[in-house]
Amino acid sequence: MEKLLSRAIAERRATPSFDGSPIPDSDLQKILLAGLQAPSGYNLQPWRFIVVRSPEQKKRLRAASYNQAKVEEASAMIVACGDADGWRKGDMEEMLRLGREGGMPENYAEQAKGAIPRYFEHHPNIAVWLNRQVMLALTHMLLMAEVLGYDTAPMEGFEAEKVSEVLKLPLSYSVVAFLAIGHLKGPDNFNGGRFSMARTVFAEEYGHPIKFS
Repeated sequence: MEKLLSRAIAERRATPSFDGSPIPDSDLQKILLAGLQAPSGYNLQPWRFIVVRSPEQKKRLRAASYNQAKVEEASAMIVACGDADGWRKGDMEEMLRLGREGGMPENYAEQAKGAIPRYFEHHPNIAVWLNRQVMLALTHMLLMAEVLGYDTAPMEGFEAEKVSEVLKLPLSYSVVAFLAIGHLKGPDNFNGGRFSMARTVFAEEYGHPIKFS
């Protein structure tokens, strides 16, 4: 039985330890496809995901991740990367092809051909842009995994250069985050609580508390 999304969001914790039991391919495919459905700027989908399941490769990845045990314990490790050159290497053309199939107006397609290169030529920080897109997709995968009954741990504790060496990543790829997926072993993390809306949400401008009828 799949969980309601609202329940998955409320109950999710960053899992401290996994039991290593395998994930069926059908479930892993659902999780990955959820990531591929995420929104992205210009629909360029600059994310790239490396799925690590073999014990040998997880051991190498652990060595590049400050020796965190959960890297080896997880049933699957998804290494989420961004490709800074994807738009130059065919992603833009594929986006336009798919868009046309979906009803994209031809004048929009022609405008995009010029607008996208200008956007990247003048962007002040492509790494920040990539991180935003990749994290949207990783969050989609995290929530799908939780809905399917798995436990997850998003991770940012790694040495990017070493991870790139282990995974033989192209130079244009940047490692953004890991997503560990599996089943909890032992006690779960405590509930750390979340800040209230009064502290974090404002109406119309900063300092005005939001109110609901």
